[in-house]
Amino acid sequence: QVQLVESGGGSVQAGGSLRLYCAVSGYTYNWGCMSWFRQAPGKEREGVATIKSDGTTSYADSVKGRFTISKDSAKNTLYLQMNSLKPEDTAMYYCAARVALGRCAYAYDIDYWGKGTLVTISS
Repeated sequence: QVQLVESGGGSVQAGGSLRLYCAVSGYTYNWGCMSWFRQAPGKEREGVATIKSDGTTSYADSVKGRFTISKDSAKNTLYLQMNSLKPEDTAMYYCAARVALGRCAYAYDIDYWGKGTLVTISS
């Protein structure tokens, strides 16, 4: 059974940093792509950052230059380093994975989801 388990969320002041972790179990092959999504109260879930099987990364415009997605295949772990955090970054953050090669930018692209970790940024 495939499981994605996020951790690392918390509450920090604006300008601070957090590092999110996603531990993957039950799947030992390379994912087509993996992403971090977030969902703020009253808003739709949005893609934040994606890393493809070849290591190529992409980011939402709102987080470019501040967030960095990476993965450690040996540890089956996905990361999201978040710097210069802003109050508008407050949301539940979800780890997501797609088996096949392709896009991971939208919720309907995704095969597996974690349950989320909450990030709260105060001004």
